[in-house]
Formats: sequence, C-alpha cells, structure tokens
Amino acid sequence: MLYPERLHQLTKEHADTLAALVCGLFLFCGWFALHFGFLGWALLLLPIAYVIGGYESAREGLTTLIKEKELDVDLLMIVAALGAAGLGLWRREYYLIIDGAILILIFAISGALEGYAMRRTERSIQSLMSLTQDTARVVRQGKEEVVAIAQLQLGDEIIVKPGELIPTDAVILEGYSTLNQAAITGESLPVEKTVGDEVFAGTLNGYGALKLKLHQPPESSLIQRVIRLVQQAQTETPPSQQFIERFERGYALVIVIAGVLLLILPPLLWNWDWETAIYRALTFLVVASPCALMAAIMPTLLSGIANGAKQGILFKNGSQLEMMGKVRAIAFDKTGTLTTGVLEVCEVIPLSEYTQEYVLKSAASLESRSEHPLGEAIVKAAKHLDWTPATEVQAFPGQGIIGIVNHQEVIAGKYNFVQNYVVDLPQNLIEIATKFELQGKTVVWIAQKISQQYHVLGIIAIADTVRSQAAATISQLKKLGIEQIVMLTGDNQQTAESVAWDLGIDRVYAELLPEDKLHVIRRLQQEYKTVAMVGDGINDAPALAQASVGIAMGTVGSDVALETADIVLMADRLEKIEVAMRLGKRAQAIVKQNITIALGFIILLLIGNFLGDINLPIGVVGHEGSTVLVTLSGLRLLKN
Repeated sequence: MLYPERLHQLTKEHADTLAALVCGLFLFCGWFALHFGFLGWALLLLPIAYVIGGYESAREGLTTLIKEKELDVDLLMIVAALGAAGLGLWRREYYLIIDGAILILIFAISGALEGYAMRRTERSIQSLMSLTQDTARVVRQGKEEVVAIAQLQLGDEIIVKPGELIPTDAVILEGYSTLNQAAITGESLPVEKTVGDEVFAGTLNGYGALKLKLHQPPESSLIQRVIRLVQQAQTETPPSQQFIERFERGYALVIVIAGVLLLILPPLLWNWDWETAIYRALTFLVVASPCALMAAIMPTLLSGIANGAKQGILFKNGSQLEMMGKVRAIAFDKTGTLTTGVLEVCEVIPLSEYTQEYVLKSAASLESRSEHPLGEAIVKAAKHLDWTPATEVQAFPGQGIIGIVNHQEVIAGKYNFVQNYVVDLPQNLIEIATKFELQGKTVVWIAQKISQQYHVLGIIAIADTVRSQAAATISQLKKLGIEQIVMLTGDNQQTAESVAWDLGIDRVYAELLPEDKLHVIRRLQQEYKTVAMVGDGINDAPALAQASVGIAMGTVGSDVALETADIVLMADRLEKIEVAMRLGKRAQAIVKQNITIALGFIILLLIGNFLGDINLPIGVVGHEGSTVLVTLSGLRLLKN
C-alpha cells in the first residue's frame, strides 16, 4: 500500500512521465471525438492535452525569454504547436490541432526520456546514501548506547554486530570478520579484516563482531567523499554540452528570423497563398529546432558516469569522461600507485648451514622491538613462525639493531653496519645482495655471535612490491592506443628503472620533487596534448591538477590527491583505468553518432519541407523521433 507521502514523492519524481501519459490520453480522446463528429468535445479535450503536455516547456521557455532575453527550443515548439492550432481553427481544418497536440506529446515524451536518464544517474547517489547509517552503537563509560552519527567523537569505540553496516570509517580494535566492500570499492569478493585494519562506512560486516575506534570525523569518511564527488559530477556541464547550449540560443534566434522570412517572403515574391506560407513556416520551426542535437551529449555522459560509479570509477564531471577517450600519454607515480606502497619481504637467502626459517625468526625477534618500516615487513613475514621477542635491544638509527635472541647476541642491519662485527662477509652473499640492490630492493644482513665471534646467518631482501595487475594494465593501455607511458618518482634512478623495466614502461623520471613532476607533465602536454596522471600522495597533487585528466587511488590516496583529481579509482585497481578509457572512447563514439543522426534528420526534414514533400505530422514525428532516438542511444552507456 502506498502512503500519501510516498505517492506524492513518486508523482513528483515522475511528473514528466505522468504529464506525457495524461497528454497522450487527452489527445487520443480528442482525436476520437473529432473522428466521430463530436467537435465540441474535441475542442474541449485537445486544449487540455496542450496545457498538460506543454506547460513545463512553456514555463521554461518563457523563463529563459524573460530572465535571459534569449529564445530556446522549448518556446519554439510551443509556438509551432499553437500556430498549428490557430491555423486549424482559421481554416476549419481541425486535424491541424491534433498535429500540434502530437508535437507537444512527442516533445513531452522526449523530456520524460531525458528525465529517466537523469534519474538513472541519480540512483547512484541514492544507492550510496542508503549505505550511510543514521546512528552508531558506541561504548561510553562502560555502557553501550546508540548515538547519531553526527554526535560521534574522535576516539569513540563503536560496536558492530554480524550482518550490520559499518556506520563510519574506523580502525578495528577487537575482532575478526569478512567485510563485503563491493558497494564502495567494486570488489566482488569479501575482504578479511582484523585488528589494526581500516574499515569503511557502508560496507557490510560478515560473521564476526567488531569493536572499532573512530580515527577521523564521520563527514570525512570515504562514502561521504564519494557522494560529494558524484553530486558534483551531475551538476557540472562538460565543455561540449556548454558549446551546444550556447549554439542552441543563437540557433533558435536564427530559426525564428528564418521562420518569419519564410512566412512573409514567399507570398510576396512567389505568389504563395498565406495559408500555405504559414503552414510551411510552422513546419520549418518544428523540423529545424535542435532538440535532438541538445539531447545528443548529456544523456550519454550521465549514463557513462553512472556506469563508472557502478564499477568503482568516479568521474567528477562529464568533461573528464570525454577527455579519457582522448588521452595519448599517461604518467604514473610509482610508490602507492604502480606499487602497493607497503614493504614486503621478497627473498630470504641463508648461508648453507642455516635455514630460511631460522634467519627469518632471528631477524623477527630483533625487529619486533623496532618501529622501522623494514622491521615491520620482517615481523609480518614471520608471523606464522614461532619466535620470542629479543631482549636487551639496542638500536642504531639508520644503521641497524642489536639484541639477545635465545641467549645469543644477534645483529641486523646494513652491510656497513654488520661489517663492523663480522670479519669476513661471504663473497657469494655480497654478490647476491648487490644484485638485489640493482633491482631496487633493500638488503638487511643478519649475523649471530657464536663462540665469541660473529657469523653471518644470511640476508633478507625487502621491497615495495609491484601491484599484481600493473603489468597487464600497462600492456592493455598500449593496445588501446596510448602512445607513451611514463613513470614519475622521487626514488633513485636505479630502483625506478628496475620497476619500469619489469612493467614495460617507456620513460622514467626519477628523484623528482613535486614541482618537478609538474614540469614533466607540462612537457608531456606540449608533446602529446592530452595527458593523464595517476597518483595517490600529496606530492602528486600539483601534477594531478596540471594533467588533462588527474586520476587518484581512492583507498590509499591522500585527501589532497582525492580532491585534486578528476577521477577516483575506489578499489585502487589499476585495471579500472582501462575500463575508464573504454568508457571514454565509447562515450565519444556515441556522442558523434548522436550528433550525426540529429544533424542528418534536421537536414533531411528541411529539404523535405522546402520541396513540399512533408506535412506537419511527418515533420513532428521525424524531428521528435530523432530526439527520442539519440536519447535512447545515449542510455546504451548504462550497460557494461
């Protein structure tokens, strides 16, 4: 059962569709009455169809005329329809009134279709809004209480039970669970989360109860940023649409002047009768109006934005969707973009008398007392092994660490640091370590004191690992026609070139400051015109702003990068860049097709009108039919 409030909301949302349906009903009843000779009923019903179907267009057209002193398509259609009705009454050819009503009906149907396209894109926001919670269950002074999201404070402890939505971005204090993040990141599989992991508002908790700690204001949550970005994308008009709208205003004035000349000159110069001149002028107003041209772009771009949002790609506006189809060169930041931004142990090389397990356990015992990122990577790699933290630990910042592990003194650190304790470092390990370093990996040496002498146990190679999908993405981008793929990084040249070689990147610019990245983007734009930049950090923000299209990693990206970028990849999945490019190219192709169809129909109908081969109903069907056609064509982008 529909409550009055819900019924009112549905009526308001679909007012354009309802107006078209009621207009069609009265038009049919008017035609039926006229066909069977009930002229009085026909002259009552048909004006009602005019008013219901044409009210919104007349209101918008008059508002534009009064406030902006400009003509638009809406007013042209109303004038043409009223002209047809007036001519029908004058000549007592009442079917001309029906012709005018048909014009208004099809114009109303076209408007309803455009409204449908807009509502489909708005659903992306509504679906996101439905993921936001109004309240959260918090623990304060040892008691659970339910508070409004807006009343949450930093440091609040939040309880989330199995099957509930995460109310706001937070960090897990206690518990383990799997979370469905598909609505936020586009990932199809649930993600395991445990203590220390960040969780996002709007994601669905699985089987485990969680205690969370609020570490940022609720309004800064990922879901709220997404909603703001999608809303911004809907309100901004892309350059191509702005051009069409400016063209429409001038074009409408030209059409009116031409219509007046067509009305006046033929009777004076070629002895047309006035009724024929009026009829041809009205038909001209209909077929020459750029309705289809106006519908050629925006429904397509809005559909593309909605499609991207479903796949975890947020376009801030339609112009960036257009621009993605024109990109000729792409620059990638390295750390956190092409790589995960997280250090991991990639190799453990022991001396022959020791095992990998022993070397890793000895290093983890020491590094568990360190806060260095290299130490964290070693401890993470050894979490499945059985070891105890070292005692009497002494750290030498930037060099290494010494401590007691199982009653033996163990050291871990750089080559030069360990060399101070070990008399002869094995030559084969030195060669392997040099090879690792050439590959951009950091090498940690491990040694242990045995019988008053230090002996090397082995080495551990640590690196910021390349994203698994990076190489395949770059290969696909080249197949899509990208002429140059560049890597920008603040790392040293050797490390950068090693990563670039593995991924098939064309050019490398290393040891860059933020302003250096900006200068590189400018040089690339001089060479390739349309350049995209992909990054995640604060140091990428200037380059993201300068690029023709700035693309930010949504999960690991800094707030500055997310605000500066034009496109956000919600799941940090590089392969989505290829999807965004395909969407952009497809949008471009559909827009070109739509413009061709719209101009083709206008030209054919104009020729037919001047040759006298079409009447007003055919002109109406041809003109408004093309508008409906290009609108439906634009909606194709809603499908993947």
